[in-house]
Amino acid sequence: MMPSTRLRWVAMSVFVLSSSLNYLDRQLLAALAPTLRGEYQLNNQQYGLIVSAFSIVYSVVAPAAGWFVDRVGLNRGASIAVALWSLAGSATAWTRSFAGLLACRTLLGAAEAAGIPAAGKATATYLEPREFALGAAFGQIGIALGSIAAPLIVAAIQPRYGWRPAFVLCGALGFLWIPLWFFTAKRIPVTNPATAKKRGRAAQLLRDPRFWGLAAGNAFVMTLYALWSNWTTLYFVQERHMTQADANRQFAWIPSAFATAGGFFGAAVSYRWIRDGMNVLRARMRICWISAVILLATAAVPLMPRPELAAAAISLSFFWTLAISTNVYSLPIDLFGTANAALGVAGLSCSFGLMTALVSPWIGSMVDRVGFSPVCVVLAVMPLLGVSILQWTTTRQTTVK
Repeated sequence: MMPSTRLRWVAMSVFVLSSSLNYLDRQLLAALAPTLRGEYQLNNQQYGLIVSAFSIVYSVVAPAAGWFVDRVGLNRGASIAVALWSLAGSATAWTRSFAGLLACRTLLGAAEAAGIPAAGKATATYLEPREFALGAAFGQIGIALGSIAAPLIVAAIQPRYGWRPAFVLCGALGFLWIPLWFFTAKRIPVTNPATAKKRGRAAQLLRDPRFWGLAAGNAFVMTLYALWSNWTTLYFVQERHMTQADANRQFAWIPSAFATAGGFFGAAVSYRWIRDGMNVLRARMRICWISAVILLATAAVPLMPRPELAAAAISLSFFWTLAISTNVYSLPIDLFGTANAALGVAGLSCSFGLMTALVSPWIGSMVDRVGFSPVCVVLAVMPLLGVSILQWTTTRQTTVK
């Protein structure tokens, strides 16, 4: 018997905490970027290379991490990943050199590669098909909580105690999540036990051209996500001449809150259209096209005359980016089913990581030379290219033996 809707969403709520811890540990670097740049004598391009190192490892490990979660199961796979990334986050506090910082970020990237695939596996395990995008949007709450909390925690701790205690505190929280999840998983049955236990065929999925089409489209769609999740604090410090503390306290956390609203908006719209009888893939692509067209307005962010208006423009850009993302991250489950859910979502995580690794040094170089204006203009067009690839991919009929 299917568990009640309330219980299924309780289980998803606990998994939201996992996503929040994932992004909390990840976003501490962005919130502390001005401080760490000063301590390690880095320019923006070198900071971009640190982001790239994390992203390269994240993308390379993501497919293996997704396969691992599918093989060993959601409970064991997620718990191992949370333990490893919490350890890496805590260890960052004891780094005394650029090499040590880079090593901790590398380990963090490898461990966090399982986070989004595990969340996709949880969505496929506990929710019904028409709820998949809502599940992705629900997971965005956790991502937003972590992204919002990171600058606020830094603003509260760093001026009084320095930057190191922030990593210790946030890293330690992950070890509290593991027993909470096992307690929850033992008491709330999955939606379809047979499907949850079924192991997918990784080789079959990897031979499907649609898998690679989704990965390619996602890389273009998520360029704006890479921009605002890694460079918002630096934008306000460099372009709006604010201190790091003021930028984090006043503005850097706001776009993540709007991103959550955008994720739910995109998921709710597609859910409504599917419930009213529209084809699942058609519903997802319709909201993606609408959002991508609106995202062309991202080019106007540097033209805003005041920091408040710039924060509003960035927030709207993040809003519509996530309206696309929550639907895109449901597509692997829509197309390939639940048995390979973690691996399918891992393909998107991998493409996102590779894109971030490639684009971050370019962003840093452009910002060092001419500022953020050309960056916003170029990246504003990328979601349209990505959605075009996704449209071709979702309408392709493929049978893989």
